Amino acid sequence: MKPSNAVRSLLLSMLVAASTAAAPAFAQVSVNINIGPPAQQYEMVPVMTPGYVWAPGYWAWHGDHYIWVRGRTMVQRVGYRWEPDRWEQRGANYYRQAGRWEHDANYKVVKVKKEKNPKHANNGGGNKGKQGKGHKNEH
Repeated sequence: MKPSNAVRSLLLSMLVAASTAAAPAFAQVSVNINIGPPAQQYEMVPVMTPGYVWAPGYWAWHGDHYIWVRGRTMVQRVGYRWEPDRWEQRGANYYRQAGRWEHDANYKVVKVKKEKNPKHANNGGGNKGKQGKGHKNEH
């Protein structure tokens, strides 16, 4: 190999290496699922502690088949409701819509008025605390 060809090859390989390192890599994975999910499974819903809600289980696509993802308890968001995971059919394909919190238009804030305590409750006339020098207790 001639020295000029060796230099040319080296420069060409450096140019190719530099151009691939500088170019951003864009990758997109698209999976079309044309098999509908199995029927919904029924789960025993536990008794919920106040402040928690139940997110039902759903079918998830795993490689080449569906797997069941069990339901779970979640901390409740005030003024929102949980919209569960679901599958939608569009044409011949199925698309999973992930569960999410939706604003609850029917949610109403209920303010509870705190009952005021009377200033002089249980002191027999209101002179409690005024018995110091010069005051007699007349009972």
